Amino acid sequence: MNDASRRAVLRALALPVLAPLGLGVRAQASYPDRPITVVVPFPPGGVADVVGRPVAEAMGRHLQQPMVIENRGGAGGGIGMAQVARARPDGYTLLMALSSVVVLPEADRVLRRTPMFELDQLVPIARFTADPTMLVVRADSPWKTYEEFAAHAKSAPGRLTFGSSGNYGTMHVPMEQWKAATGSYLLHVPYTGAGPAVVALLAGQIDAVATGPSSVLQQVKAGRLRALAHWGEGRLAVLPEVPSLRERGVPIGYSQWAGLFAPAATPPAVLARLGEAARSAAQDPRTTQALSAAGSVVQFQDAAEFARFVQTDAQAMARVVQRIGRIE
Repeated sequence: MNDASRRAVLRALALPVLAPLGLGVRAQASYPDRPITVVVPFPPGGVADVVGRPVAEAMGRHLQQPMVIENRGGAGGGIGMAQVARARPDGYTLLMALSSVVVLPEADRVLRRTPMFELDQLVPIARFTADPTMLVVRADSPWKTYEEFAAHAKSAPGRLTFGSSGNYGTMHVPMEQWKAATGSYLLHVPYTGAGPAVVALLAGQIDAVATGPSSVLQQVKAGRLRALAHWGEGRLAVLPEVPSLRERGVPIGYSQWAGLFAPAATPPAVLARLGEAARSAAQDPRTTQALSAAGSVVQFQDAAEFARFVQTDAQAMARVVQRIGRIE
């Protein structure tokens, strides 16, 4: 084989390798060129869903492609989170997660089982909200104040029930904090998400829930539910009459934050486009108005800020999960 023939063969062998690389570069440059799926790992009606829908709509306008919400509940959010963690890292499958995303892998380890996913399988894009959890009961319940509820829980261990979005989830962990801090015992009833838990509360199947304002504010304002206390600092603008637990001598805090993630190894150019769209959505009046109507305030963090926040929160929540221990 002469030199010219050898060079021709080498060029032919190189084409299958170089072609996909060129296609990948062009795909990133044109991203997005089709609809994007945003997995909300809970049923409709919960905090992630309430935040995810206006954010996805605004990001879709910025990117000029639809962002479609897919509710994928189960395992306290773990099923949907794992789905995105294993998804192709091309920017077309994203996750709108709550703070339980940093808890579930550690909870699986406490339970001595293989985690459904690991946090390093996901990369943060942006945080949108971080609302303090609220303790809520039915308006026709016998407890008009936090003190009445706390006294009843203390005097009748195991008689009161609270619902959650699943074991170790964002509605379960704060109540476990409260139980430990007050020496109380309530029976935990897990559901598949905040929406079903709130429905169960309204139906009289459980006595209380601890959840973000966006899941319950309209029911509180309509007079069907009563907020007794919250896990934040000071008073909340949406319900200024509701005291914080710190005000009532219980030194604990917890917030349900909602943020957008992509699978790890998503190309930097794609992440940058998503980050721009996320910032645009957080500043969009339609987004802020929708979240405000639900009782939530935009507390935006870009990718770098959010990544640091997630790391710190994961370390803190790992200690909380370890204190809770195994739940049979």
